[in-house]
Amino acid sequence: MDLTIAGGLGGRGAAEAIRELDPQARLVVASGYSNDPALANPHGFGFDASIEKPFLIQDLGAVLRDVLEAVRPEPASDPRSLRPEPNG
Repeated sequence: MDLTIAGGLGGRGAAEAIRELDPQARLVVASGYSNDPALANPHGFGFDASIEKPFLIQDLGAVLRDVLEAVRPEPASDPRSLRPEPNG
């Protein structure tokens, strides 16, 4: 996702909306503004990784591969779902 979209939601807002729908979504932020804090700390802004524009297709491929291959923890189970069903 690009951070800046003229007249649009932008990457941060889109990431928040996507995370509400799917907390396990894989998100990569891209920007040509190297001083943007989301590039230095993508996890702090809801992204899994970042890449600075302009980038080579090989570099994008490496970032996407890393993000897609990363092992993610399973979401915490609701403790109530671990209780046995009552008989009867």
